[in-house]
Amino acid sequence: MCNGCVQKEHPDRGTTCLEDGSYLMNYRGCAACHQRDFVLIRNKIPEEDDGVEIITYDHVCKHCDHVIARHEYTFTVTDYYQEYTMLCLLCGNADDVTYALPNDPRLAAF
Repeated sequence: MCNGCVQKEHPDRGTTCLEDGSYLMNYRGCAACHQRDFVLIRNKIPEEDDGVEIITYDHVCKHCDHVIARHEYTFTVTDYYQEYTMLCLLCGNADDVTYALPNDPRLAAF
């Protein structure tokens, strides 16, 4: 991972969890070759561990294959709640929880 390639390390992205893609607004440019272009996704590995879907991949410089960051996205369903998380030097940190059925019991109190 390369701190020199990003403007801010692990920015807070609220509830925006990316399963695929790159947060280019945070990309300063490649610290190795000094080019600023699109970022490639390499070594994408989808796996499932005990009901948790985990997707990991590398953000890589299009010009020199320098590894900018390692991206991890998780998805799980627990008691009708869909839980998402994202952890990445480039894309940031985020988590989100949504109810899978039409009437969310958390909102019934309002």
